[in-house]
Amino acid sequence: MKEVTIYTDGACSGNPGPGGWGAVLIYGDRTKEISGGERVTTNNRMELTAAIEALKRLKEPCKVKLYSDSAYIVNCFREKWYVGWQRNGWMSAKKEPVANKELWQELLRLCNIHQVEWLKVKGHAGDFWNERCDQLAREATPK
Repeated sequence: MKEVTIYTDGACSGNPGPGGWGAVLIYGDRTKEISGGERVTTNNRMELTAAIEALKRLKEPCKVKLYSDSAYIVNCFREKWYVGWQRNGWMSAKKEPVANKELWQELLRLCNIHQVEWLKVKGHAGDFWNERCDQLAREATPK
């Protein structure tokens, strides 16, 4: 199984507001940068979209180390929040509908294809690839 490293980030001007996402995929000595944006979105939606779009670019099942500065995403997988959400019909512990359900479902579908290890990186702390993803996300935010 190929081993790929992915860095992702999302950005939003206002919450909701215009936002962007960016990701860098690294395989061996090759890197691929991707990004996109939406006119009305939230920061969490952009964080999720960055991870989804990066995983969708993989052409075959891969072993992935995915770095994100989003505690929302990393904690969901580390603490297996999604298990309870699925068991409870996509309701949160507060008995409210899970926000961004369709994005979580797509991300979980992709995680069933790939072996993803979720790694937290501190945002805006000088990590080269995290900073690059932040720049890609900001540049992709519609003006």
